[in-house]
Amino acid sequence: MSVISAHQTLNIKQFSILPSSTSIISHSSSIFSPISSFSSSINSLSTKFFQEKRSSSVVRVSSSSSTVGFSESISEILGDVSIFTAAGESVMIKDLWDQEEGVAVVALLRHFGCPCCWELASALKDSKSRFDSTGVKLIAVGVGTPDKARILAERLPFPMDSLYADPDRKAYDVLGLYYGFSRTFFNPTSASVFSRSEALRKAVKNYTIKATPDDRSSVLQQGGIFVFKGKQLLYARKDEGTGDHAPLEEIFNVCCSPVA
Repeated sequence: MSVISAHQTLNIKQFSILPSSTSIISHSSSIFSPISSFSSSINSLSTKFFQEKRSSSVVRVSSSSSTVGFSESISEILGDVSIFTAAGESVMIKDLWDQEEGVAVVALLRHFGCPCCWELASALKDSKSRFDSTGVKLIAVGVGTPDKARILAERLPFPMDSLYADPDRKAYDVLGLYYGFSRTFFNPTSASVFSRSEALRKAVKNYTIKATPDDRSSVLQQGGIFVFKGKQLLYARKDEGTGDHAPLEEIFNVCCSPVA
């Protein structure tokens, strides 16, 4: 079950994420409208959503994540996946943190051209010092090529040494993260973005659609956040829909718990 990190499908014209090979920009009016112009929608839609979903939100928060369903060897399977640094160098995931005792937060963004992922990346960046102070390695992975990763790193900005690219979505497939049109555009959990409108506006100040993967089918990929201690999976949360991100305080609680 997922947190009701709600999200209404946004109308952001310049942020088209339709899977058409020729119309990701020109036919995007039904998906997103500029961040600066949806204040009125936020006021009306988010108020209605949270009035209707408030009780279920509270119920679902406590059971938002689970390691159930993952193989005990998931870390080893994931570790054998090769991805790229933002600089373009190939690296094995198992080489990104100490496989014996190291604690790592592996945050899989949707794709580098997703406005909601810029917001998540911004929140992760702001929290990096807190992760560092507890000895936790922050690893952010996005769908797209290294040059797309560098666009986000430079314009957000985001530390390049914590950012990785997975153009073939291999890590996403291994972890069984959700994929599809309805998940991307019509999942009710996506309405949570309206509660973070100011953070979203701030995060996309220097946004450009040029960060979107050339493979338009990649924009239908959902993300998730995982916490490992060595090869042990401590926490697993798959995003149910676009913008349905794990609460960072929940992540900190796992990282700083006696188990971690």
